[in-house]
Amino acid sequence: MKYAIERLALCASTNLAAKERARDGAPAGTVVVAAGQTDGRGTRGRRWFSPPGAGLCISVVLRPEMDISLALLPLAAGLAAREAVERTAGIAVKVRWPNDIVWNGKKLGGVLCESGLSGFELRYAVVGLGLNLDLKESDFPPELRASACSILQAAGAPVERETLLGAFLEELEAAVAPLIERRPSTVIESFLSHAEAGIGDAVLVQTIDGPETGLFEGLEADGSVRISTPRGPRRLVAAEILSFGPAPR
Repeated sequence: MKYAIERLALCASTNLAAKERARDGAPAGTVVVAAGQTDGRGTRGRRWFSPPGAGLCISVVLRPEMDISLALLPLAAGLAAREAVERTAGIAVKVRWPNDIVWNGKKLGGVLCESGLSGFELRYAVVGLGLNLDLKESDFPPELRASACSILQAAGAPVERETLLGAFLEELEAAVAPLIERRPSTVIESFLSHAEAGIGDAVLVQTIDGPETGLFEGLEADGSVRISTPRGPRRLVAAEILSFGPAPR
């Protein structure tokens, strides 16, 4: 894929900017990168802490066919980010279902995928990535310090933003290819091999109906989660899940 990169000093949200460009006809491979965001967003409308110059904020326009497994796009993008961080920072990182990149249980970054439909036609998909790069622990708001970290903290040295950007774009194309080629099981298998919670691990799932604990049994073809609970097996779709991760020990 040929990428056309637009660099912004500051914007409300790179996803919002990329969606505007996609609606105006921007081709696949259009990339919006910002040094900072004033209204960065994560899943379920959560705010994403992205002060100027401290992270990588990027959104990529894709124009896939309608029958691509959109539910697996966040997993594929998370895998691309994981690989890019390992390549450039030299640290072992994991993915947390469905779209977080984590190191030692703390969140380094996250993915937000959004799409635009016109009737039954998929007009575009936008893959957004936010990664914490040069933040020290004291730079995070107090409420985030126990759960978030940066590549600087994890690797002990900064990573060049442009190097990481290039690595992510390379890895994104490779990670999305199995979805375009109708091989969703390849994405699921790769995700499970790099997941923070492995098959058989105890997990805690915060759902819209309350917490659920059980043993992780894997993912369905649509990206939904299977767990074994004391009440029997459960299948949970993304719309039901507020958070997912290893159960506290």
